[in-house]
Amino acid sequence: MRRASALTLAAALLLAVAAVGNAAPARAAEPALLLSVSGPIGPATSGYLLRGLKRAAEDQAPLVIIRLDTPGGLDSAMREMIKGILDAPQPVVTLVAPGGARAASAGTYLLYASHVAAMAPGTNLGAATPVPVGGSLPLPADPGADDPPDAAAPEDAMNRKIVNDAVAYIRSLAALRGRNADWAERAVREGASLSATAALEAGVIDLLATDVGALLRRLDGHEITVGEHPRQLDTDALPVVEMAPDWRDRLLAVITNPTVAYVLMLVGIYGLLLEGYNPGALLPGVLGAISLLLALFAFQILPVNYAGLGLIALGLVLMVAEMLAPSFGVLGFGGIAAFVFGSLLLMDTEVPGYGIDPLLIGGIAAGAALLMAGTLYLLWRSRRARPTTGQALIREREVRVLSFVDGDGWGQLDGERWHIRSDDPLQPGDTARVVHRDGLVLTVTSKPPA
Repeated sequence: MRRASALTLAAALLLAVAAVGNAAPARAAEPALLLSVSGPIGPATSGYLLRGLKRAAEDQAPLVIIRLDTPGGLDSAMREMIKGILDAPQPVVTLVAPGGARAASAGTYLLYASHVAAMAPGTNLGAATPVPVGGSLPLPADPGADDPPDAAAPEDAMNRKIVNDAVAYIRSLAALRGRNADWAERAVREGASLSATAALEAGVIDLLATDVGALLRRLDGHEITVGEHPRQLDTDALPVVEMAPDWRDRLLAVITNPTVAYVLMLVGIYGLLLEGYNPGALLPGVLGAISLLLALFAFQILPVNYAGLGLIALGLVLMVAEMLAPSFGVLGFGGIAAFVFGSLLLMDTEVPGYGIDPLLIGGIAAGAALLMAGTLYLLWRSRRARPTTGQALIREREVRVLSFVDGDGWGQLDGERWHIRSDDPLQPGDTARVVHRDGLVLTVTSKPPA
């Protein structure tokens, strides 16, 4: 009996150890990766998302969650992000959260590209009409209009091509994920938008969830297809690790902000100008060169209108020319006007989140105008001011005669002894007026000025 009891106890211990060993791998499973995409879609956002997807693939994460809140952004960055989502070996779930967030414009495409699209109550999506760099995009003509397609202006034909390309793109994403393709086309052609509840009813998204925890509970048991392989999600009690943007993402996000890039350009130009006026100062030149290079890098990946950039350069050249060759303000204020118009045209303000604050442009223009006005005032005052040096300062001054004999003598002026000459009879102690200076000799007269 004792031996049987001992064998039974040993078998129970072995079963317990085996159960713990089988459970250990499940507890040690990799957590889901959470990526937070907030603000305008741009190069920094794209780089951050692609690095997150690469990390999830390397760590064999079971799930990638994108928490999204964006007004839209650049088409090129959006397409890079969608390529990364479509190529991801693990499921990608996009949640528009928290309440009050939106997935407008480019965000709508990202939702359609995700394996699972979710939204929190109080959020919205849509308004996905593309905007070409350099100007706004009119809505395409009604297909039933009387005008034939070939009668459209060239720019209208180009706009129609852009819209049709965007429609085909989002419809292909809708077909891939089994979502409402007709509404997606309306979002592109008409700029339609939907609330979270209406989007669920229209088959645009898959589920509603208030936060990441609620999302994981709703996803448990959900069936999706990754690549060509169907999967059933097991997200019950799945741990989540958030990946924050690194210093490169934060730096790129700062310098690709249109306002920051604009200020960097101005700092760079004025720094180099100050270095040119004061060779050897070093600090303005170094700071200006670094700022200008950072600005040019930002402009390379931002929706820049090069006509606006050219006007800014022309305006700065004209303002510098006013300093070197005064034209009574013609060059200076013409340069300020070119600078203001160039600044307004510099960025494509129709792309969400990529405009420059007009108040900043107005402030810089007002500062330049005040500087120009101050320079003109100083020039005007200097022309009307009494001389402080040279022969003009000596003339009309009074000299006290120290000695004078036969038209030649010595006088005192401002505590200095001067050799004086005069045709008038003068006596020591008399006061004479200077009428001419020849080197160190003053010609004086006792007569009052005419």
